[in-house]
Amino acid sequence: QVLLVESGGGLVQPGGSLRLSCSATGGHLIIYDVHWYRQTPTKDRELVATVTTNGSTNYSDSVKGRFIISRDNRQNLVNLQMNNLKPQDTATYQCHAHRSTFWGPHDYWGQGIQVTVSS
Repeated sequence: QVLLVESGGGLVQPGGSLRLSCSATGGHLIIYDVHWYRQTPTKDRELVATVTTNGSTNYSDSVKGRFIISRDNRQNLVNLQMNNLKPQDTATYQCHAHRSTFWGPHDYWGQGIQVTVSS
């Protein structure tokens, strides 16, 4: 089974930047589609960014132009670079790895990490 762990969260001022990383043990992220989600107690979980196994990326309208998802295959990481952060970006961020096989789907979730944007 694959274990995912997020890192890089914290407190940042509006307009600042953070880079989140999703680290995997027990599997190679290159064979998974990887998604970043975020949620708050008062807001439904939102899909923020996706990178597929063939390198395609997608972003929600709320972060498009500000966030970049990328792979670091040498370190078995998927990163989420977050720029020009806004208070409404405050949330718990969670990475998700998905793979479909002939024998069924595989889904793994990280523990979640807090990002707080505040002055």
